[in-house]
Amino acid sequence: MNFEAWVVENESTVRLSFFIGIFLAVALWELLSPRRLLLLSRWLRWSNNLALVALNTAILRLLFPLAAVGVAATAATEGWGLLNHTDLSAEITILIAVVVMDFVIWLQHVMVHAIPLLWRLHRVHHADLDYDVTTGARFHPIEIVLSMLIKIATILLLGPPVVAVILFEVILNAMAMFNHGNIRLPETMDRVLRTLVVTPDMHRVHHSIEEDEANTNFGFNLSCWDRLLGTYRAEPRQGQEGMVIGVEGMNQQAKTNQLIGMLLLPFSRQANPFVRYTINRRRRNREI
Repeated sequence: MNFEAWVVENESTVRLSFFIGIFLAVALWELLSPRRLLLLSRWLRWSNNLALVALNTAILRLLFPLAAVGVAATAATEGWGLLNHTDLSAEITILIAVVVMDFVIWLQHVMVHAIPLLWRLHRVHHADLDYDVTTGARFHPIEIVLSMLIKIATILLLGPPVVAVILFEVILNAMAMFNHGNIRLPETMDRVLRTLVVTPDMHRVHHSIEEDEANTNFGFNLSCWDRLLGTYRAEPRQGQEGMVIGVEGMNQQAKTNQLIGMLLLPFSRQANPFVRYTINRRRRNREI
């Protein structure tokens, strides 16, 4: 059995191993070199955020037993998707697939900020009162399911190799944990890294309580999409340590950091959820 076949056969183990390893590495980095002081107990937030991750994983496994990798394998067998009808080398095909899927994730992220009903779901991610490695995996189950459906549609249309899908999933999870890390990078390193990938300081701006800052820096992995499409912002007005993180009107709501509160948040009318923070909505028109 070659390496690629082994990776495909052990996809769940590979992904879990990378998740645990990178999670522990970023968590240790946060302890050694934190960027900001945390407001809440790490135990409170981690226990609830990770409980949500476990719930989401169980739901995905129940609803999508084949997952994205299984869909990619089926597409390859049936010849579905654009890349299954090209004569490009395996390396180029994998590179194209990873870049295109990353762009789709960027578009999806813009979409959940642009459509009020989807913002109801996505604000579970933004309502975290602190910003650390667990924030990167804190999403409502319905958003996770919708994200999987978008990913499956992309795979069916694009026809990426199975190994490209596994690689993309590992990179996406790793980068989400890295750029949500409460870690301090040397200024020069941050400046160099963000020419290619999203750094913690770059993405943290997106979690600002200020809506014009929250509607910038949508990328999770490659930083080029925000630069090319006009949604890049270098720094928050109040600076990295002075900015307030969260959603306006919810920053005193401890229940938004408890599992049941996160699950019920999309169904609450608190803080004018239909319009607040959605793109191109002026402040004076928020009231409903």
